[in-house]
Amino acid sequence: MAEKEATVYIVDVGASMGKKRNERNETDLDFAMTYVWDKITSTVALDRKTATLGVIGLRTDGTANELGSEESFENISVFQEISNILLPDLKRLRAKIELSRTANGDAAISAVVIAIQMIVKYCKKLKYKRKIVLVTDGRGSLDADPASIAEITKKITQDDMELVVIGVDFDDPEYGFKEEDKDSQKAQNEQTFKALTDACGGVIGTLQQAVEELGMPRLKTTRPVPSYKGLLTLGDSAFYDTAICIDVERYPRTMVRRPLTASQYVQRSDQSTTTTQSSGTVLPDGDTEMPDADTNELTNVKTSRTYQVLDEGAPGGKRDVSRDDLAKGYEYGRTAVHINETDENVTKLETQAALEVIGFIPWANYDRYMSMSVSNIIIGQKTNSKAIMALSSLIHCLFELETYAVARLVPKVDKPPVILLLAPSIDVDYECLLDVQVPFAEDVRSYKFPPLDRVITISGKVIKEHRNLPSNALTSAMSDYVDSMDLSTFGKDDEGNPSEYMPMNETFSPVLHRLDQAVRWRAVHPTGPVPPPYEILTRYSQPPEDLVSASKKRLEKLTAAADVKKVPPKVQGRRRNRNDVKPVSGLNVEALLGADQRKPRITSQNAIPDFLKLVNAAESIEAMRDAAQQLGSVVEMRIRDSFGDIAYARSLEEIGVMREEMIELEEPEIYNDFAKALKRKLLAEELGGNRKDFWWEFRKAKLGLIDKQKSEASKATEADAKAFWSMS
Repeated sequence: MAEKEATVYIVDVGASMGKKRNERNETDLDFAMTYVWDKITSTVALDRKTATLGVIGLRTDGTANELGSEESFENISVFQEISNILLPDLKRLRAKIELSRTANGDAAISAVVIAIQMIVKYCKKLKYKRKIVLVTDGRGSLDADPASIAEITKKITQDDMELVVIGVDFDDPEYGFKEEDKDSQKAQNEQTFKALTDACGGVIGTLQQAVEELGMPRLKTTRPVPSYKGLLTLGDSAFYDTAICIDVERYPRTMVRRPLTASQYVQRSDQSTTTTQSSGTVLPDGDTEMPDADTNELTNVKTSRTYQVLDEGAPGGKRDVSRDDLAKGYEYGRTAVHINETDENVTKLETQAALEVIGFIPWANYDRYMSMSVSNIIIGQKTNSKAIMALSSLIHCLFELETYAVARLVPKVDKPPVILLLAPSIDVDYECLLDVQVPFAEDVRSYKFPPLDRVITISGKVIKEHRNLPSNALTSAMSDYVDSMDLSTFGKDDEGNPSEYMPMNETFSPVLHRLDQAVRWRAVHPTGPVPPPYEILTRYSQPPEDLVSASKKRLEKLTAAADVKKVPPKVQGRRRNRNDVKPVSGLNVEALLGADQRKPRITSQNAIPDFLKLVNAAESIEAMRDAAQQLGSVVEMRIRDSFGDIAYARSLEEIGVMREEMIELEEPEIYNDFAKALKRKLLAEELGGNRKDFWWEFRKAKLGLIDKQKSEASKATEADAKAFWSMS
């Protein structure tokens, strides 16, 4: 179970926080809230009921706390009691945290007392991770009574609380920051805060470092969930006394972490049409619970599905059926084979949960491409020292013999079996077996490609030197360039020695953390641009400049050896009115030779070549339109006369050729007119009856209207292209 947390943030909103200092483009309060909002939204994103927080305002214009009647607790306001925080709470909190007119005040220590009281009241004697975070510029006066500070230190230590003081422009020798011309009162306050944190084992730091460290992605700690608990057996214990049985547990070692997923919402009919940002709580069944229904203008979308069968006697020719009336059928050729529920066990393989070693294989005989899954670890049963010792013996045996074990795993009863490769892993802290899934015979895809180092002719002759084969000079140049771009030793460690440039523990998923950053920012800032991605997310998107510069000469040699030439830009369209070369005499050569002057026609036997010939010879738009109409007539004839879907593939190929040619010739409207007419005839069942199956194949092939994105000459917009796919 996740650890319970209770955190109280104390935010200084005094008048001195409204100034811009040290060449920053934002006020000290905005700078401080960058840190506070990031921490609060990170807690909200955890979506854990055990992660709670509260917020206190320091140096506020008013007073709102349980001890406000006492003079020393004035100008302290509790903005948020300790509780779970949702998006509506963030909006209310954002409205409360604003710059005040209070310039002085000695309430920082008193605010810590209020935070202690809130934590004690909420947590009682339960086990919680208690934390107080004070964010201030340290420019207000402090009531640094030694007796009071001693009592506060004692209470923080007794209740196992953590005190963190984050100061705007606080001196930090370890970070390397020192504010010049510091005010004497602020310098004294910094010393008081440092003494307080040192006495209670807390932490004090400068806000610059805290904000800078926000760019470091925070890895989510996941609770290990076993995928298998049972026996690892070597031999059949039912028949042999010498069989080995070890109690083991299996946990994921690597697992793909998925980014946040978006839900769909619609405008509520009983609200105005003003667009707002909102959120919802995802329920276990997949629905979404929308908080603050009275003020929320969005509502969740629910999906419903209906099932229909053909029935000539029903209105519209289709009849709705209940899902309970449906039966399972397995595709067999072009038909479905029905299997009753009583016989459904025939399709299932009855298995028992087990992890059985079925053989061994030397390390050298295993190909790395055979691994086809995430990796898992297998350890001995945690509370069974005998099992731990037995598994350790097996691990060391495999390691010393440089051998892998091959095992059959059934994680649960009646689950399909998989084959695993078990590899020994011995570390200083622990020993385990690493496993990956290996394929069955049906899972292997075997392809034959021509060799890269030789050319084999039809007669079987082997050629080592060929224009399609790299020369020795090209191979050598490529080898030198690859060596010059080596990243394994390009980095530097703390002592300046060569090290790996991209260690895995510093390489983070840009998509995952960028999306998380954007969502957390938008939750607090409904308007305005989202800040750019953190530097660490884009650090490895390009090769290091120093390495590229150092390998530039080798790249030039490689370019020369490979004879690399710049590819000319692709021509967007062909000229329609081509001036054919005419003989000097001016005579019509084709007429003199008796060429056939009849108008060429497109035949169904040779439709595509005939169409291309007509298009290439066309000297006017009308000639191209006539060629498209002829090909369209051939397509419609194929659809009308097709037995089932036999002629569909050929028809789609011809339509695709027409579409590409009209894009290239910059005459998209010729194709668009054909596509609209074809759709009308299909839906009106004018092409041999109900041919809606061809419409779906047509849509699957993405042969819709040519919009302005495909051709600037098109009159169809992107919206028109989308509307074309509707069945109306």
